[in-house]
Amino acid sequence: MPGTADPALVDLLGLLAYGELTAFERMATDARMSPTLADKIALGRMAAAEFAHFEAIERELTRLGVDLEQAMGPFVPALTAFHNLTAPSDWLESLVKAYVGDNIAADFYREIAGRLAPQARALVLSVLADTGHAAFAVERVRAAIATNPVVAGRLALWARRLVGEALTQAQRVAVDRDALTGLLAGVGDLQEIAGIFNRIMAAHGRRMSALGLSA
Repeated sequence: MPGTADPALVDLLGLLAYGELTAFERMATDARMSPTLADKIALGRMAAAEFAHFEAIERELTRLGVDLEQAMGPFVPALTAFHNLTAPSDWLESLVKAYVGDNIAADFYREIAGRLAPQARALVLSVLADTGHAAFAVERVRAAIATNPVVAGRLALWARRLVGEALTQAQRVAVDRDALTGLLAGVGDLQEIAGIFNRIMAAHGRRMSALGLSA
């Protein structure tokens, strides 16, 4: 019924919706920077998949009687600040940003999803499913490094900056949205919370290795 939706779930869905919308926009923009027609087509398809994820969240919010724009609104400043501070300067930086930055956020959302009711958890996990961008980014970045090993150092520094900015904006959201962070607070003791962040950073390290970059 309208007005009875769990505030924490509404926050999470609003955050995911705006994240998917911006992912669609960024991939569409990246497609314009693509060095080949095949890359342009591949990124266009991935952008379409991200928008389909956005629409799935929109349908769920509508079912819950929640206005889509109101649900997304609280997260616009933090995500906009992150993207403004991490605007890629070239094609390779855009690939690393989507692969590293988006996946750290996705890992965090998956941890939260584990504390949701089954139906909500299934929706969140389906929205976070890879659209094919991971393999696409790894293949292109590794090929670029093989051609010119010098770019590896620059991209590794770029990835570290992305992580730092992502954590800064996550803290901003945590301060502003008690209901959302309450899902994590419900985990229990500090040791378990530390375990969550250890898993997230371990996954980040594996992704950096997959790219051929040092974490």
